[in-house]
Amino acid sequence: MAEWQNIRVEVEDQIALLTIDHPPVNSFNKQVITELDEAVDQVMADDKVKAVVITGGGTNAFVAGADIPEIKELIENPVEGYGEAHEFIERGQGVHVKIENATKPVIAAINGFCLGGGLELAMACHMRICSDRARLGQPEINLGLIPGWGGTQRLPRIVGKAKALEMILTGDMITAQEAYRVGLVNKVVPAGAILKEARGLARKIVSKSKFPIAATLRAVIEGVETSVERGLEIEKEQFVALAETEDIREGVSAFLEKRQPEFKDR
Repeated sequence: MAEWQNIRVEVEDQIALLTIDHPPVNSFNKQVITELDEAVDQVMADDKVKAVVITGGGTNAFVAGADIPEIKELIENPVEGYGEAHEFIERGQGVHVKIENATKPVIAAINGFCLGGGLELAMACHMRICSDRARLGQPEINLGLIPGWGGTQRLPRIVGKAKALEMILTGDMITAQEAYRVGLVNKVVPAGAILKEARGLARKIVSKSKFPIAATLRAVIEGVETSVERGLEIEKEQFVALAETEDIREGVSAFLEKRQPEFKDR
C-alpha cells in the first residue's frame, strides 16, 4: 500500500480505517486533500476492502476546516491564486463526489471538531457516527466565504433548507446532540467509543454480500436525486441484476434452512 504524510490507511477484517492526521486540528490544505483523494482511490480499488471508516487523528478534531494560512496566500495573490483556488475547490468537490458515489459504504467517525470542509467530508460519507464531545458547523461565512465542497448542497438535503440556512448564514457550531436531533448524524456515542462503534457498524455491513451492498448504495444515492418513478426504475434494475449472483441463492437457502448465510461475494 502507498504511504502518505498526512493520511494513514489500515485494513483489517475487510474494513479500511482511513485516518486524516494533520496536527493540530487535521485541517485541509492542498497536500492533505490530494493525499485523501489518492487514499480513497486505493481503498476503493482494493478487493480486500468492503467498507471504509474515515476519522481524524488525535482526539480534538475530525477535520476542523481548511488551512486558513493557505487560503490567505490564495487571496493575497489574486491572479495566480484564482487558478489555484479553482483547482482546490474542484479537487475537494471531486473527492467528496467520489466518496458519495462509491460502491463501498463509507462511515465517518466524527471524533471532535467537524467544521467547514470537515463537515462537507462527513456529509459525503454514507453514515456518520459522532462523539458526544464533537461540534459541527459551516463557519465559512465568518471568513467572508461560503462552503465550497458541497456544504450548500448536501446540508439542506440532509437537515432541510431552513436549518441548513441557519447553520450556514450564522456560521454557528452545533452540538453532537443537536446534530443527531436534526438528522445530521446517525448516532452519538461517548468519545472513547467512537471507533468501536464505527467498526461495529462496518462489521455488520461487511458480513453481507458485496452485491446488494453496492446495489443499495446506488439505488439510494441516485434515487434521492431524481423522481420517485425514476428511482423505482433504478431499484428494479438493481434488484433484477442481483438474481444472477451466487450469493442470492445462498441467502435464500440459508433462510429456508434456518442458518447463517455464508456469502462468497460471487
